[in-house]
Amino acid sequence: MERSFSMEILDILAQDARTPAAIIAQMLNSSEETVKAEIKRMEDEKILLRYSTVIDEEKTESESTIHALIEVKVTPQYRQGYEAIAEQISRYPEVRACYLMSGSYDFMVLVDGPNLRRVSQFVTEKLSVLNGVISTGTHFVLRKYKDNHVVMPSSRDDHRQVVTP
Repeated sequence: MERSFSMEILDILAQDARTPAAIIAQMLNSSEETVKAEIKRMEDEKILLRYSTVIDEEKTESESTIHALIEVKVTPQYRQGYEAIAEQISRYPEVRACYLMSGSYDFMVLVDGPNLRRVSQFVTEKLSVLNGVISTGTHFVLRKYKDNHVVMPSSRDDHRQVVTP
């Protein structure tokens, strides 16, 4: 089955959101105007929601952000299922992503914070006390090896002496 023109554009932008329309047009054997019009349509229809970057935080001058993955088990609400509680969780600015999951917990919530204490406070004072939340399990990210399809460069410098026969 052939992929649609829109999906081809989305795939290219997912790999590099800075890819110019002229380059996309060349890649898809189309005109730049057609590509620009399709991107505009997808933006207008809220198919294409945002362009983002992947940052190697270990190389920035600012303090690293703490990232946590939080498993959340809930009781679905009457006549609303998981939607109402997902909307509540998603409104918090600390929440980067919220996913309904299969398995032993209901949601996976990705949270960012300036330090461990603030992330812990978010979990204990905001998330775990929400009506319907049964339990949470917090996992702190220690190091990123791959993020958003990008393999993070190794920060280790290899100072071993090269030995040749």
